[in-house]
Amino acid sequence: MTPIGDRTIGEFLGALAAREPAPGGGAVAALHAAQGAALVAMVARYSDRAEDPEAVALAARITTRAEVLLVRATELIQADMAAFAAVAEAYRLPRAEPREQAARQAAIAAASIGAAEVPAAVIELAGQVTELAEALLPVANRNVITDVAAAADAARAAASTARLNVEINLGSISDAAARAALTSRLEGVDGLLAEAGALSDLVRRELGS
Repeated sequence: MTPIGDRTIGEFLGALAAREPAPGGGAVAALHAAQGAALVAMVARYSDRAEDPEAVALAARITTRAEVLLVRATELIQADMAAFAAVAEAYRLPRAEPREQAARQAAIAAASIGAAEVPAAVIELAGQVTELAEALLPVANRNVITDVAAAADAARAAASTARLNVEINLGSISDAAARAALTSRLEGVDGLLAEAGALSDLVRRELGS
């Protein structure tokens, strides 16, 4: 599987459109998160105002953290593709005999946990991107505040899409403890979506929209 960093946008979109198991919606969720982190880093760099040392220091901290999140989100794109490929491989296992069927179901359940873990991590990362965007907005260069809203919207899309990708895998997970742990990681999604939406609305109000 070609590393995501070695693909052009066109190559990634072509793979996304192809009749292949990966990349899919989970990778897109991670890509949304990566775009949100990148936008936060960009706005923070444009918000380096020398006349306000506190704003400069805050922007620098946000830039550093956003870059870390960008790297992690990019890793999650690759991880999601690998996890979903593992699920597809498990579904291709033979099932003619009872023993084969049991082994296949166990492999599907194990692969599904991995496939759910990645989007669960994307949700958490999207929350961190949203928090950074909120912290940045008060000191952000007003010429690029729409990009703060864009970052929040990207984080919102990441969390919403990632939740779906956790939920679709839950039905294939037989381990009750694993199901409960993954389900608990979805509890804050509605709040995160509202928080990101409110940040976007705040920017629109500032623009007079």
